[in-house]
Amino acid sequence: MFFLKDLPTQRMLQRYAAEHPEMDVDKVAAALTMMRRASVLIRALDAYFAAFDLSLLRFLILIVIDREAADARLTIGDIGRRIDVSKPVMTRTLKRLADGGLIDIAPDGADKRSKVVTLTAAGQDRLARTLPGYFKMISGDMATAM
Repeated sequence: MFFLKDLPTQRMLQRYAAEHPEMDVDKVAAALTMMRRASVLIRALDAYFAAFDLSLLRFLILIVIDREAADARLTIGDIGRRIDVSKPVMTRTLKRLADGGLIDIAPDGADKRSKVVTLTAAGQDRLARTLPGYFKMISGDMATAM
């Protein structure tokens, strides 16, 4: 999260650049603006997902599972490699999704040490109901950026 509400002024950035010649004022200003916009969007998405009893992470896990082919065997490790969170966070989040009936976690018939994760019908429904508003928010944000 980027918590800075008021970005540095051009004057302040120029002052820093005078002290730090490696600094490119325009690029720093653009990066700070991008981080601020991303932070605002993430907060809006968090509020949106909460209405569906999801978080950004739970939503992303559903997306990762959904984007695989229907016959794909996605393991917990596969999901973990696609999403940048720690293993304990992933484990807790998957458990919450399973407890909520949105995913099924079953032993992998090919490898008894591994578990396969699939979307349930409820998970597919929740994702289908969430996606329209998600895409509307993302599209709206990009429209204001251009």
